[in-house]
Amino acid sequence: MTLSNEEVARYSRHLIMPEVGMDGQLKLKAASVLCIGAGGLGSPVAMYLAAAGVGRIGIVDFDVVDHSNLQRQVIHTTLDVGRSKLDSARDRLNALNPEVKVETHDVALSSENALDLLAGYDIIVDGTDNFPTRYLVNDACVILGKPNVYGSIFRFEGQASVFATKDGPCYRCLYPEPPPPGLVPSCAEGGVLGILPGVIGTIQATEAVKLIIGVGEPLVNRFMIYDALRMRFRELKLRRDPECPVCGDNPTVTELIDYEQFCGITPALSVAEPAAGVETTVEELKTRLDRADGVFILDVREPQEFQICRIPSSTLIPLGDLPDRLVELEGRDDMVVHCKSGARSAKAVKLLHKAGFVKAKNLRGGILAWIDGVDPSLPKY
Repeated sequence: MTLSNEEVARYSRHLIMPEVGMDGQLKLKAASVLCIGAGGLGSPVAMYLAAAGVGRIGIVDFDVVDHSNLQRQVIHTTLDVGRSKLDSARDRLNALNPEVKVETHDVALSSENALDLLAGYDIIVDGTDNFPTRYLVNDACVILGKPNVYGSIFRFEGQASVFATKDGPCYRCLYPEPPPPGLVPSCAEGGVLGILPGVIGTIQATEAVKLIIGVGEPLVNRFMIYDALRMRFRELKLRRDPECPVCGDNPTVTELIDYEQFCGITPALSVAEPAAGVETTVEELKTRLDRADGVFILDVREPQEFQICRIPSSTLIPLGDLPDRLVELEGRDDMVVHCKSGARSAKAVKLLHKAGFVKAKNLRGGILAWIDGVDPSLPKY
């Protein structure tokens, strides 16, 4: 494998670095990296790996570009809204570096397809935003012996590490058990600083390049935490857990499992699916408001969400404050509870029923459904 004159010109700033040079650039050209996700983290990862000259870049995603993505997912543009993220990302990477081969995988990563997908790449970069997929990627990487370049983001905090290398720890060594379902909010629920994935994603891209070239000190046995609000980096030392069920001395998990079940996300436990009879639709609520029958609307979102949009005549009590403010609801038996999409309000309805407000109902689909079905003039977020 050699570099063309055009490639020499493109990568000249690499070629004159003693840590990279011609040998390092050829390693990059021969390498393959799979990005799990074309979102906040996947955007800078894929763009910088393509710019660096990684010869083959795979992307796994099955979503479409939404306006809410553009605040942080810089691989996509306003013109891409409604398009497949894979199509948008491929076009952007091809425009950035036509020398790189971009492979797209329009699937939801699962226990059935993960080993086959990951097996064809040298390094895996985890840009996912949920616990089942993180455990799935980790276990697949350990089983296949592929380095897992990990990153996560939430609000103002980011994390990064390199898992599943020889003699290094895996994600389960750090988090043996997932948190209870619903305990850790997603970025869609809690928000994220748009710049944060740029910082963490470029760190992930840097680690992937270092692993390919074989230089420097990768984030193996180290867990980096970035606090953007205070502009501080912290580092925790990690060690492989000999008792780890996946990468330990006597592993008990030697094949992929049901990760939704492992993380406690099952239909029986889903907080977004209330029991029959405790749910109402936006159309039913609109009819009741029109006839002014005294229905009380409880909004359990956060104050900053309430500022964006609200259902008329609704009262705000955030879910976290609800247990201490039940006295404010005395006499409000006929109640409809809503949040953004219905998950938090389902929790609130369960809490209210236990407290004696047995007529409380959850608004199916939350205020997003209200905007779609009743008042499209309100902004979505």
